[in-house]
Amino acid sequence: MILLLAGSGEAKEIARGLAQRRIPAIASLAGATRQPKRLDIDMRVGGFGGEAGFRAYLSQAKITAVIDATHPYATHITTRTARVCARVGLPYLHVLRPAWVPQTGDSWTQIAREQDAAKLIPMGATVFLGTGRQSLEKFINLEGRRVICRQIDPPTAPFPFEGGEFLIGRPPFPVDREKAIFSQLGIDWIIVKNAGGDASATKLTAARALGIPVLMIARPPMPDAPRVQTADQAIAWARAL
Repeated sequence: MILLLAGSGEAKEIARGLAQRRIPAIASLAGATRQPKRLDIDMRVGGFGGEAGFRAYLSQAKITAVIDATHPYATHITTRTARVCARVGLPYLHVLRPAWVPQTGDSWTQIAREQDAAKLIPMGATVFLGTGRQSLEKFINLEGRRVICRQIDPPTAPFPFEGGEFLIGRPPFPVDREKAIFSQLGIDWIIVKNAGGDASATKLTAARALGIPVLMIARPPMPDAPRVQTADQAIAWARAL
């Protein structure tokens, strides 16, 4: 039984490929989205209860291999999973899509941490956060700017600092829609994580067309582990086990 740690577009493709080839597998989602879309294989939602709980689950569910197709910034999950699999001798594969690179017309500045954004964005600016709510409190020093954070689900708590507001929306976000949103809101700056992939790159295309500068949060370091870039490569790895 393969455990697929989901949370990315590649995970959906991998689940479909495993199902089509009748490879026994179960997908695990962290539960960040309240009503996640169904995958083509069995699913579980929620954490494992730390490293000990994860080890126990691997044994109880008779997992024989793990494919980690979580978000490129889910470093805690990826690091823990790679470490545990190495210790218990389970085959492990990390699926990490290529990072975005700037194109002609882009105005990008790379920053190492969310907290660095306040050094570059002037007071009074209108900022679009495409980073999700999980890291929102790391931007608390952006107070004094109008900060708009887009998330899938309606908020369950107030914005953590003054001047912030939520924008509810579920992907996909076509380029024309992104351009219209950024224009209507009067966006001066966009902050994103370098997640890579085509689906979420539309905001970068819109920013390029509108001449909006982008702060790009650099990818964190990843553990030394077997790694591929595409869903097809992950499916081939699973078939070869």
